[in-house]
Amino acid sequence: MHHLKAGEYTYLAGEINSLYHEAAVKMGVSDSVMNILYVVCEKGNRCLQSEISKLTGISRQTINSAIRKLEADGIVYLEQGPGRNTIVCLSEKGRKFSSEKIYPLFEIENQIWNEWTAEEQLQYLTLTKKYCDALKKHMHTDFQ
Repeated sequence: MHHLKAGEYTYLAGEINSLYHEAAVKMGVSDSVMNILYVVCEKGNRCLQSEISKLTGISRQTINSAIRKLEADGIVYLEQGPGRNTIVCLSEKGRKFSSEKIYPLFEIENQIWNEWTAEEQLQYLTLTKKYCDALKKHMHTDFQ
């Protein structure tokens, strides 16, 4: 019986990340720009800037500079949200770019997801969440 090692998970996660990186390269954008546009599209073409940071895990500083670039390129515009919140919105140009570049990525992911049984989907989510929670716990206690 072959026992999987944690290193194999790390290798697979790295391979998945590099495939997403390859997608960003093909789009002609940085990984962080792709991740930001992905979240904004997923949220219906507008999203709180603070939510982007929560959902992507990208640092606030990186998000700020990526959004400034997207704004300069006319891909997004900013609106004042409730309180001190900023809403990142896709412009017409941004919607066109996303429909050509980001939505095909959604389609690929959905296609893969739909090829799985409901049980496989649940298993994947359950185990990935379990791994993530344990990683958080150990990172907080072991790296103080």
